[in-house]
Amino acid sequence: MNLFVALLCGCIVVGHLLEESRWMNESITALAIGLCTGVIILLTTGGKSSHLLVFSEDLFFNYLLPPIIFNAGFQVKKKQFFRNFMTIMLFGAVGTLISFAIISVAIGAIFSATDSVCTLQVLNQDDTPLLYSLVFGEGVVNDATAVVLFKAIQSFDLPHINSTIALQFVGNFLYLFISSTLLGFLAGLLSAYIIKKLYFGRHSTDREVALMILMAYLSYMLAEFFYLSAILTVFFCGIVMSHYTWHNVTESSRVTTKHAFATLSFVAEIFIFLYVGMDALDIEKWRVVSDSPGKSVGVSAILLGLILVGRAAFVFPLSSVSNLTKKAPYEKIDFKQQVTIWWAGLMRGAVSMALAYNQFTSYGHTQLRGNAMMITSTITVVLFSTVVFGLMTKPLIRILLPSSEHLNRMVSTEPSTPKSWVVPLLGNGHDLESYESERNLTRPTSLRMLLSTPSHTVHYYWRKFDNTFMRPVFGGRGFVPFVPGSPVEQNDQQWH
Repeated sequence: MNLFVALLCGCIVVGHLLEESRWMNESITALAIGLCTGVIILLTTGGKSSHLLVFSEDLFFNYLLPPIIFNAGFQVKKKQFFRNFMTIMLFGAVGTLISFAIISVAIGAIFSATDSVCTLQVLNQDDTPLLYSLVFGEGVVNDATAVVLFKAIQSFDLPHINSTIALQFVGNFLYLFISSTLLGFLAGLLSAYIIKKLYFGRHSTDREVALMILMAYLSYMLAEFFYLSAILTVFFCGIVMSHYTWHNVTESSRVTTKHAFATLSFVAEIFIFLYVGMDALDIEKWRVVSDSPGKSVGVSAILLGLILVGRAAFVFPLSSVSNLTKKAPYEKIDFKQQVTIWWAGLMRGAVSMALAYNQFTSYGHTQLRGNAMMITSTITVVLFSTVVFGLMTKPLIRILLPSSEHLNRMVSTEPSTPKSWVVPLLGNGHDLESYESERNLTRPTSLRMLLSTPSHTVHYYWRKFDNTFMRPVFGGRGFVPFVPGSPVEQNDQQWH
């Protein structure tokens, strides 16, 4: 553990020194340091071991993943996310099914889902808000799809599939998605209500910060307990907490929670990539397949090819479908953006590793040749995709989307919530009038009217409902009453 913590510190220092690099990012730095450390350990132990810790699925899913996904929900640009919600659902649900079908039933659930952790590392929410919301949103939604797929493989008789089984599958997905989302919303609302009613800040800001962190984690563990999509739950819990709970705490607690969540997420991400890098040289698995290296490389190459084809098979067609629902030209996903979305979602990381270890090992160990082949192939795919695709993403964005700053101004009028002390769940609507002139230039098709007109109606009625019913009960910006020790006390004193 001493060595591991020292390596984490080293990753942060090296990452800082490479901050201005056009190619490197923190994940690749941690992966490289992990690989180098693995080689050193392998040499010092005489080829017996290459890692300090055995890859633990429980450690990954229960302790490292929750802070990363929660912080992503907490910091996400909500207006951007919900404006593209239908496209995100298309990519996350339908796209994963298409990719799954291409990569094949046997191992599709492991490789068909975009790795949310990798996406966070290579895409910047401020530089490319549209791409970030689409690719990361897809990664969160297709977690629910992957859970349903994984259970379907185990419980359904897929070779003899019929309309009843297909309907059952769709029903399972809808149940999982809706119930996971509701659980996240309820946990967020409960934390907002408790903090608003009890005014923890009167006596201790530590209590309200601790309550926010623990209730966010509780939502994740409850979802795991009820066999729901915990990633989906904690993501939406983060969105609700940033909209209501965060505005109910004291000024100092707002600063504390913003940085605490970001720091926990940052350390967990570095830990994961360092972990994966060290585990990549798992000598036990490589020794089992050492007599047929060509076959192992062949399997890895086939998997990479299927991942490339599987993603292309849904990104380009579904982007075209999504564009039918957009009126203004700048709201559409053009071909260069589609290529970037396809590329940025190709990386496979710790999520794939954890699923592979779950499926093909017993407590991280296996002596079966076929299982060892799948583990080593997964490791190869993860390393190749993270390093090669990850290194190329930033330069690709600069080449294909040179006017990203202009794009920012057009599609992202909302600052990111906790970073700038904002604001409503679906945005302020200040920019709606400026859109109208562009919308009226093109005559919408019936499909476009059907799919896009209601979204603005929903946006309008949500704001009215939120201001009339939700915020008076659960708090939020501008709806916290003045009480001694309450979050607004400091502000009022400053005005006086």
